[in-house]
Amino acid sequence: MKAHKGFFFSFEGNEGSGKSTQIALLAERLQQEGFVASQWREPGGTALGEALRPIIKQPGEELRMGPMAELLLMNASRAQLVEEVILPRLNQGEIILVDRFFDSTLVYQGLGRGLDRSLVRQAVSLAVGKTTPDRTFLLKVPLHVSESRRQSRADQLGETKKDRFEASNRSFFERIEAGYDQLAQEYPERIIPIDATQSVELVHECIWKQVQTLTAASR
Repeated sequence: MKAHKGFFFSFEGNEGSGKSTQIALLAERLQQEGFVASQWREPGGTALGEALRPIIKQPGEELRMGPMAELLLMNASRAQLVEEVILPRLNQGEIILVDRFFDSTLVYQGLGRGLDRSLVRQAVSLAVGKTTPDRTFLLKVPLHVSESRRQSRADQLGETKKDRFEASNRSFFERIEAGYDQLAQEYPERIIPIDATQSVELVHECIWKQVQTLTAASR
């Protein structure tokens, strides 16, 4: 039995997989259907989280940060988001859409940074308690597509510096990709892999079918 009246959907994937676009489309469609839906991001979403975001993402040569510090700062932001935003809104029956949640930490700080898996899970547990997404949409694109999209985005925005994660080498992102695949196998009922090389419209329809199935009973 659900512990709250609302629904919680998280979006995961490698850089440039289209999470922001799909979250915006889903939020708009849910609102058209009469639901109260809101969009959030990690790290961020609260005053504390938004203050931590530039610190966490700042390039490594400008602000040195070890993997453990990165893990703890990410989960400090997450704990505040859960307490201040996610749980209160779920209890009011809202639909919460989050760009990344704890799965990102399991793969980025766990496999990506090489931290002990049990320590990573302990930190996540402290931050979120029993708060788990109803569904997690894993948007999958090959690494060369991810790299091309990241470069195109940087060119459009005129960005010359990569953030702490984008500056990582290719083997880091290979570990991220493998980590997400591993999680999808561990939690097949929650994590829904989606081919994000399809058109934006087709990806949205794949997501909408899953969301519609879950929310239909609440109407």
